[in-house]
Formats: sequence, C-alpha cells, structure tokens
Amino acid sequence: VWVDEFEAMGLADCVDTTWKRAKVQFTEGEEAVCLDRQYGRVDRRRLKKRLLDGCVRSGVLFHAAKARGVSHTDGWRSCLQCDDGSELFGCAVLDGTGHSRALVEFEGEFDPGYQGAYGVMIEVEKGHPFELDTMFFMDWRDDHLEDDPDMLARNASLPTFLYTMPFSETRIFVEETSLVARPAVPFPELKRRLVKRLDKLGVVVKEVIEEEYCLIPMGGVLPRMPQRVLGLGGTGGMVHPATGFMIARTLGAAPLLVDGLERELARARGEAAAALPTGTPREEVLARVDMGEVTARVWEGVWPAWRLQQREFFNTGMDILLRLGIDSTRSFFAAFFKTSTYNWQGFLSYRLTLVELMGFGIEFFAVGDWRMRRFTTVSALPGLVTLIQKLLTSGFSRQVGITEGADNGVRWKRGEGGNFSAEMRNSLADKEKELPRMTADERP
Repeated sequence: VWVDEFEAMGLADCVDTTWKRAKVQFTEGEEAVCLDRQYGRVDRRRLKKRLLDGCVRSGVLFHAAKARGVSHTDGWRSCLQCDDGSELFGCAVLDGTGHSRALVEFEGEFDPGYQGAYGVMIEVEKGHPFELDTMFFMDWRDDHLEDDPDMLARNASLPTFLYTMPFSETRIFVEETSLVARPAVPFPELKRRLVKRLDKLGVVVKEVIEEEYCLIPMGGVLPRMPQRVLGLGGTGGMVHPATGFMIARTLGAAPLLVDGLERELARARGEAAAALPTGTPREEVLARVDMGEVTARVWEGVWPAWRLQQREFFNTGMDILLRLGIDSTRSFFAAFFKTSTYNWQGFLSYRLTLVELMGFGIEFFAVGDWRMRRFTTVSALPGLVTLIQKLLTSGFSRQVGITEGADNGVRWKRGEGGNFSAEMRNSLADKEKELPRMTADERP
C-alpha cells in the first residue's frame, strides 16, 4: 500500500515494512523513473487483529458458519441462512465475501478483466541487485526472454512486469504480474516468466518461504443499486478497475457505510415513532421502518454520483490497457508517471473527481509520445462515448436523497507533496462528532 493512505486512516502501525520510494523501469539501459512516495507492506495478521479487537470492544457477536442465502422476511428484517441450519435475523445484511457474489445481486453478467500474479518470498544465496530502500513497483524489461522467441512473442502481446519488495540482503519478495487481461494469463506462464527473469538477474534461490497465487477481477458491472443487501470490498465493486488496488478504498468506505446505516436507521426509526402514539412497543415501531429505503440511502452514500463517474473513467482506462502490447504499455506508463504528482497519485488512490480526471487525461495526452497518443485515442473512444452518454442521460444519478458530499471526508486536498493525512483525519474526526448515535435500547 501507499504509506500515506494508511497513515491517513490511523493504520500506520499495521504496516510492518516501508520503502522510501518506488521505482519503474521500462527497458534495459534506460534510466528508471523514481516515484517519491513511500510504499509499505501491510502486516495482515496485525491488521486483522486490530479490526477484530475493535469488533470485540463494540460487542459484536460472532457465528462460525458459511452463509448460504438471504431472504427479506418483511419491510425491516432480513434472514441469513447458514450451512449449519441456523438462521440469523437482522435489519441489514452486509456482504464482504469478495468476488463470490453470494448475496449481493449485480446489474448484469459479470465480465471483468483479471489481474494475475505469481509471487514468492525467497532467501537467496549470493545477494540480489535491488536497493533496500526502494521497492520495484514495475519492471517492464523483457531482455530476459530473448533466448525464448515464443515466450518473448507472448509477452509482446500479453505483457507482464516484475514487482519486487526487498527486505534484506538475502530476502526478497518477487512477483510476476499481468496488470489486466481477459482471460487471465495462466499461473504456469507467470511462473516460467519469473524464473527466467530471476536467472537473468543472477538471483539464486536458496529457499522459498512463501508462494503466492493472486487473481483479482477488475472492472465489470457494479452491484445493482439500490438493494437490501449492502456490499463492501470486492463484492461492493471497490477494486480499482485500472490498477487492482482495493484495500485503502475499502477501509475508507467502511466507516461511511456503517455510519450511514446507523444514521439512516435512526432517522427512519424516529420518523416511524413520530407517526405512532407515544409508548408504542418497539417491535411495532420497527415494523414501520422501510429498510429498502434505508439501504438505498446507504448505497448512495458509498456510491455517490461522482464515485460512479470516476469508476466509469477508470473502466475506460482498463479497456485501454486490455488492448496494449508491451511497447504501447511502456509508452502508456511513461506518460502516466510524467503527469503531475497530484494527478498520478490521485488516479492510483481513487481521489480524483471526474473534472480532475478530465484534466489528468489532457495532461496525460500532452506528455505522451506518438505511440501512446495513437493507441489511447483509438482504445479510449468506446469508453468515452459510454461515459458521455451516461452524463447526458443522468445515468449516474439515483435520486434517493443523499448528497454527493457524503463521501467528502476522505477526499484529497491539493497540497505540497500530496500529504493529505492530517486533513483526512481531522475531517473524519469532525464527521464522527456530527453523527447521531443510537443507544443500546434504540438499536433494532
């Protein structure tokens, strides 16, 4: 993750290793591009413990079973059916099951691109060529494939890059990654390319400590909005369609979703109680609550119009990347990282509004070479036509009463070095103070 994103959410203690900068290499002999932005590795166990401890402190009850289905028994209650035969009742169901799409319903056929990666944490015998204070974000060189014409040709049409995190003089994590393809580049092909790359770099593997197979669906249709089941993370459409990043977007959206649900429940319950005689039993008040309306407002808070516009723009970026070979991919990212720090960081971190993205697109086109301009112009046209059609027909608007500003607490303000941490923390703290809270007796 980018360290500033986790610092902004107060999760810096869940990053176990950091690198001062990231680096991108396009061809052999060409000077690498240095990205002056700290990168970090998330300690998954520490983050999980942090989140679970918060659940325990808040009185969350756990039930160990697999969810098999959900039904909505009346206007305000939902029933979750489990594989152990039990049924759990509540006012709302939140689906965080990744891309299984078990409970959340989608607008149409799910046809994403796929980011595939094969990686290993290894101990090496004779050292390695990587700088310990720099992570290799992208290495697009292909000279290691010159002795295998078939693989070189496959890489020319379906390019992959090396992603590297050095931990010591003898321990590194290396990963061969296909940024996006449809269908996915097979794992055996990724592994073979990685082996040839390590041979070229003179890296001799002493021990494989961990092995990673990664397949991330990117883009595709969003969940149907609104619907009674709420979605977060992969099942909520929060994977960046052009990069595969998700964790910061999901962790940033979680409090918006939960606070929005609590706020809307309190509002709906108050309206229902006001329409009934004083002293009406709690169950009768809750029976008047329309959870369909409540969850519609929550969906809108998580996916306001500007977020939908942003995602459509990112989908256009993914469509371009799906069409690029190795040479045009290099030209694409050479131009991408020549744009302003505000723009390329904002694009990677889900921060730019549609207007800002249009400005990014103009700058991107201006700094790119002729190859990039030609390919992106041809490849982007279908997506841009769709984007314009949706704007003209208000295809991004679901008029359910939530303003776009519901998500502004995690927006990035332009500033020196792109440091938005303090502003984001303060904004979220102010939002926390403003939210109405239900007491234990008031909770459904």
